[in-house]
Amino acid sequence: MTSTSIDVDALTAIDVHTHAHRSIHAPAPDGGDEAMGEYFGIGSMAQLTVPELADYYRERRMAAVVFTVDSISQTGEEPEPRNEEIAELAAAHADVLIPFASVDPARGRAGVAQARRLIEEHGVRGFKFHPSVQAFHPNDRSAYPLYELIEEHRLVALFHTGQTGVGAGRPGGGGIRLKYANPLAIDDVACDFPDLDIIMAHPSFPWQDEALSIATHKPRVHIDLSGWSPKYFPPQLVKYAGSLLKHKVLFGSDFPAITPDRWLADFEKLDIAADVRPLILRENAARLFGLKREETT
Repeated sequence: MTSTSIDVDALTAIDVHTHAHRSIHAPAPDGGDEAMGEYFGIGSMAQLTVPELADYYRERRMAAVVFTVDSISQTGEEPEPRNEEIAELAAAHADVLIPFASVDPARGRAGVAQARRLIEEHGVRGFKFHPSVQAFHPNDRSAYPLYELIEEHRLVALFHTGQTGVGAGRPGGGGIRLKYANPLAIDDVACDFPDLDIIMAHPSFPWQDEALSIATHKPRVHIDLSGWSPKYFPPQLVKYAGSLLKHKVLFGSDFPAITPDRWLADFEKLDIAADVRPLILRENAARLFGLKREETT
């Protein structure tokens, strides 16, 4: 296993939101999630392994945060690929990949112990929570021991917010309840854990104003722009991203649901000042993750 640092200055962008959908031990994909693919208008979703994801982003001179989603309380199944596999493979591609983990809060104390192992033995840099898929409100006190651990280690908690493509088009939305993804619950988390760095993922439809309010009010809360093409961003999000929140908004694609190529092409058409674009695409994430610049002599 090799480990190299990310050369921030060599990157065009840092994608803070990508999903690993296939283990290196799994067979070739059979077409992926057709319902979600139809929802996003992308056909069958690509299912890259972590090494393939690294190659994809390396070709584009980008770095990427990569994770799975653990929703064992709802599915009864362990996530694939496992957190450990993602972390180990990301370490072998540390020039472009930043590993996050996902632990379902319903795991309780066992989940906290698992999260500690992932931090101390596998070097994960943050944790992804998907309240709609995991069926919990972010301010549910049962999740607080996980937040305490993440805050203790000065890592990042990333929360899905707003509507989701998961379950879209299926009867009853596949049992996914959107109420859990209202970002207002994250305000409680930010208040109760003032030293915890938080990313609210996605334009938070239909709660965009709530998300903007939280991000302007709580100093350690950020917004990533993943999951939507920029051409569909609500006007107030574009306005805040280019002004009051220009140091707190982050590029994310939600790959493979949206490719970084498509996202960046549409981002070019937004009315955002040229000097703000590098902040959103690279600099804000580099600062949040503590990525060091290469020393020059």
